[in-house]
Amino acid sequence: MHHFYIDEYSELKSPLHRFDPRVKIITFFSFILFVIFTSPHSYFTFLLYGCVLCALIGLSRIPWRFVLVHSLVIIPFVLMVAVFIPFLKKGQIAGAYSFGSINLTITYDGIAVFWNILVKSYLSIVCVILMMASTKFTHFLRALENMRIPNIFTMILSFMYRYVFVIADELMEMRQAKEARSIGGTKWFHTKVLANMLGVLFIRAYEKGESVYLAMCARGFQGAIKTIDRLKISGFDIMFSCIIFAVLISIKIFAG
Repeated sequence: MHHFYIDEYSELKSPLHRFDPRVKIITFFSFILFVIFTSPHSYFTFLLYGCVLCALIGLSRIPWRFVLVHSLVIIPFVLMVAVFIPFLKKGQIAGAYSFGSINLTITYDGIAVFWNILVKSYLSIVCVILMMASTKFTHFLRALENMRIPNIFTMILSFMYRYVFVIADELMEMRQAKEARSIGGTKWFHTKVLANMLGVLFIRAYEKGESVYLAMCARGFQGAIKTIDRLKISGFDIMFSCIIFAVLISIKIFAG
């Protein structure tokens, strides 16, 4: 089975890949905070933030298609949350539409809020994808552990990422078995089979969790993330972080 891994390009040799994961976490999450606290009407500021991200993507040598595909996968969930905001916000009416007995009005304030959510969400998503794609997942977990993030949080992330692909393989195998054993049939029949498959998948996932827990206990796992490479912050890492912060502060002052 083929899967798309978020750290698929973490083995590349680029300046961004060589930075310490702790520095990248602090820097990129600070970037997200700068984006979040930007005024929704600062269009030029968002454009400059996008240019900075494009420069970092080019610096990382991660394929543009990888970043674009993974970012667009998440955007529909943002749209599901924000699509009704232009109709709910009070303010000056930009347009009115009627669907039978339903009357909907779009306001300029609602459009501004919708734009605000959409652009900030997309820039934040690209920021997270770039950070994760340029960092080995084990190093990312080790960095969180060194930053005193609770162990329960890092363990949940570790097992979720490691075994979600196992569950996906189980679902694909069940789907192939279903298609091999059923030809034709009504739509209700296929819906019923799918519901049964989800129930079986839940039971298998529960049993898999129990077996993994017992196996980890038998091997003396205590929740610590262990990696061969040791994390070390160098002067180059600090310089990178200072340059990014200087750029963000300059954008905030002169364009924000």
